[in-house]
Amino acid sequence: MTAAATQRRNARTAGLAALLVAAMVGLAFASVPLYRLFCQVTGFDGTTMRATGDAPGGVAGKKVSIRFDANTAPSLPWHFKPVKPSETVTIGERDIAFYTAKNLTAKTITGSASFNVTPVWAGKYFNKIDCFCFTEQTLTPGQEVRMPVVFYVDPKILDDPDARGVSEITLSYTFYPVDQPKG
Repeated sequence: MTAAATQRRNARTAGLAALLVAAMVGLAFASVPLYRLFCQVTGFDGTTMRATGDAPGGVAGKKVSIRFDANTAPSLPWHFKPVKPSETVTIGERDIAFYTAKNLTAKTITGSASFNVTPVWAGKYFNKIDCFCFTEQTLTPGQEVRMPVVFYVDPKILDDPDARGVSEITLSYTFYPVDQPKG
């Protein structure tokens, strides 16, 4: 093998290695949004579904208790809680729950809520029509707001063998501060 052929082969190997590294870096940056999309589409790991239409209609005699949970990150000085800690709803029927949040500081703060459902398999049946968690929330100093969640539990939950005997679903939110650009 000649020196020129060896040099071409080494250059090709280096190029393929660089391409592999670039692909791995790109995949690392894309993994979080891809995982979030996967969870939103499948309801995996307690991620709720976002409904595009209205509720399908209640199933007579089929009810489930929804427990509402509220948390804030230690770095967010808000008081955040559900108005009612639990509610019994008819499966398939549209319902609404309210949370309140109060800014405990003398400065404007923006927060973003993450959410999940337990048991985790129930996430694919818990559909949100409208929710404060879809957008960032900005509270001025001392401001208190009431925030709605419009939802329904999909009747398909009744066909799931894992759902037998489950009488309660927990909807949990955690608010985190949103980093504001320095101005």
